[in-house]
Amino acid sequence: MTLSFILIIIGIVVAVVIVAGIVVAVVLTRSHRPAAQVPPAPEPIAGPVEVEADLVEPSATRMVRLRRRLASSNNSLARALANLLAANRLDAATWESFEMTLLTADLGIGPTTELVASLRTKLGVEGSADPATARQVLHDDLLALVDPSFDRELHLEHEPGTPAVVLMVGVNGTGKTTTIGKLARLLVSEGNKVLLGAADTFRAAATEQLTTWGDRVGVPTVTGAEGADPASVAYQAVERGIAEGADVVLVDTAGRLHTKVGLMDELGKVKRVIEKKAPVSEVLLVIDATTGQNGLAQAKVFAEVVDVTGLVLTKLDGSAKGGIVVAVQRELGVPVKLVGLGEGADDLAPFDAEQFVTGLLGE
Repeated sequence: MTLSFILIIIGIVVAVVIVAGIVVAVVLTRSHRPAAQVPPAPEPIAGPVEVEADLVEPSATRMVRLRRRLASSNNSLARALANLLAANRLDAATWESFEMTLLTADLGIGPTTELVASLRTKLGVEGSADPATARQVLHDDLLALVDPSFDRELHLEHEPGTPAVVLMVGVNGTGKTTTIGKLARLLVSEGNKVLLGAADTFRAAATEQLTTWGDRVGVPTVTGAEGADPASVAYQAVERGIAEGADVVLVDTAGRLHTKVGLMDELGKVKRVIEKKAPVSEVLLVIDATTGQNGLAQAKVFAEVVDVTGLVLTKLDGSAKGGIVVAVQRELGVPVKLVGLGEGADDLAPFDAEQFVTGLLGE
């Protein structure tokens, strides 16, 4: 065997050893490699969120809640009625005190005179009356003043292809824009397709506030630039309502009484322009119930320009002077249709005369 042959054999052996070593190293490396991390399964996509309107308090229970608040409140009208019922003797001083309290409760001179005269006749000028009888007489006379015969329904009937249009008017600060949001929430919960029109272009905050309510309730809001023509925004809102098959279009308006003449002209124009596209079904005047006779003066100004079809009294519970209900209805010949009970999203209720009187009497 030659030397060259021996070297070849040695080379082959070395090569085999090297290859074998490499194979063993690979096997050992793979056997000690940590298992591949399995990516976690993706989070399941959440189902559709319940529409907030599904959780809206039914309108039937809202006035019941107001009645309870009135019964526990310290408003001046309720206090006057309670004092009369608690009196041991209905003498001249008692009647005089009762009459003065009614006046401070913004019941108005005419209604106050009528109520006192009727009660004095039925309960006796002097003397004591059976508490149950006195309560019933007081209930009946007060209910007559509030007038349960008024039509307090919101008339939102409309022709196919044309929405009902509700024009909301009132002085800035009365809670008008918030009331629109609450009303939209209630209407949506009742199955209506609603659209909002931010025609109070004088205040950027009003547009932002209304848009926020629209987002919250799930309805679109038609807006314009700050200072844009309010009538144009209202027109666009109704036009879009028609295009999208809305049932109701709620239109917010400005309420800056310090420019009274311009504002009144503006409101008249807004209504005329809207009616080129669809009839205005309701004109709701929003009044802060705590402002009393000042609110009544404001109501007269708006009623001179637009045909107010209904009143909304905000902040009626608690410290409000409840007599404004009677005074404003009598002054304008228009019913209170809705009342604001507080700051909550569901604190807006259809007004019910019986529930209102029952609450004032603490029954």
